[in-house]
Amino acid sequence: MKPREVEIRRFVLNPLPVPGDRRVYKNFPYNSNMAAITAPALLHAPQLRPLNILRDLPGVADLVEKCFADTMDSEGRRYLQQMRRAGQDNVFMRWAANAAESVSMPLSGYVWEENGQIIGNVSLIPYREKKQKVFLIANVAVRQDYRRRGIGRALTEAAVRHAQARNALATWLHVRDDNPGAIALYLSLGFEELARRTSWQARPDRTILAGQPAFPITRRAGRDWPQQESWLRRIYPALIEWYQPMPWKSLRADLRGLIYRFVMDYDVRHWVARNENGEPIAILSWQAMSGSSDRMWLAAPPGSPESCLTGLLLYARRSLPFRQALELDFPAGENRAALEAAGFQPHRTLLWMKLREKNPVYPS
Repeated sequence: MKPREVEIRRFVLNPLPVPGDRRVYKNFPYNSNMAAITAPALLHAPQLRPLNILRDLPGVADLVEKCFADTMDSEGRRYLQQMRRAGQDNVFMRWAANAAESVSMPLSGYVWEENGQIIGNVSLIPYREKKQKVFLIANVAVRQDYRRRGIGRALTEAAVRHAQARNALATWLHVRDDNPGAIALYLSLGFEELARRTSWQARPDRTILAGQPAFPITRRAGRDWPQQESWLRRIYPALIEWYQPMPWKSLRADLRGLIYRFVMDYDVRHWVARNENGEPIAILSWQAMSGSSDRMWLAAPPGSPESCLTGLLLYARRSLPFRQALELDFPAGENRAALEAAGFQPHRTLLWMKLREKNPVYPS
C-alpha cells in the first residue's frame, strides 16, 4: 500500500469522491451513498488552519452570528458580545493565547479561510472528567454560500484529530434536534447520541394563577433529601456533568449544605408535593442566578401525575412573581404536557453525541 493511500484510509476526511473513481479509495469500500470519505484535496487544504486567537475572533464572531441568526437567543448574543470585546482586549488576548488548552473556553479550534475571509469555523473547548481531558466540539459553522462542499466535515474531522492527538478521554458535541443535516454528518463520522434534553423557559408573570394544587405542597424537610437526590440523579445523570455540573452542595438539606449556602450567599428554595400519607411525590428546587435566568430542578419518579407536576410548578411561579425568567433542563419528551400547562415553553432540544471509542472512521 502506498503512503498516500494509508493516509487517506486513516483520516478518511471528505465530501463524496467522484462516482467510480477508486484510485485512492481501493482500501475503503466505496458506496456512492456514503458521506464518510473526504476529497483528497481537503486533507491538507491550505484554507484549513488552526484558529489564531490573536486575530481571528472578530471574523469568527461575524460568521457565527450569520450562521445562527435564526436560532440565537439572548445568551448567544451575550456570548458574541463577549467574543468581540475580548478581541479588542490585548491583555486578555495574550493570556488566551497561552491558555487555550487549559481553560473551558472556546479559545482553540480551526477555521476555513478563503480570500482573506473566514467562511468556516469549529471551536474546541477542553473540560475535565476524572482528571482527564474531555473536548467539546462547538460552533461548527460554514457560510451559507460555501455549504455542501465538505468544509463542515473537514473542520469537524480536524477537531476530532486534534482531540485524539491530545489523548482525550472523550470527544463530545451537541446539536439541535431540528438540524437533520448536521445530525447525519455527525453520525457518519462515528458519533452516537447518548442523551436528548430540552431547555424550558418561563417568563416572569405577575398575573399567573396557581389555583388549588391537586396535592398538598409544603416546604422541604431534611428527611426529603435522600429521595430528592435519587430522583435528581435519574433526571440529571452524571453522563454530561463534566459540562453542566449539578449544584449538589447548594441543594443538599444537611448542615453542610446550609453552611455552604450561607458562605456563598446563595438564595435557594424548595417545594414538595406530598401524597395523603405525607410522603413526597415530587420536589422542586429553585436558585437565583446573577446575569441569567434563574434555575429550577424538578425531581420526580417516572410516571408522576401531570397534575401534580403542573401544580407544583405553578405554585413555585406564584411564589416568585417578581423574579427574572426561569429555566429548567429536562429529558426531551418527558412530562411535556405538565411543563406547558405550567407556562413553560420549549427553548431548544439538544442531542448530546459522543465519538465512539471503537470507531472505524477514526481507529485508535
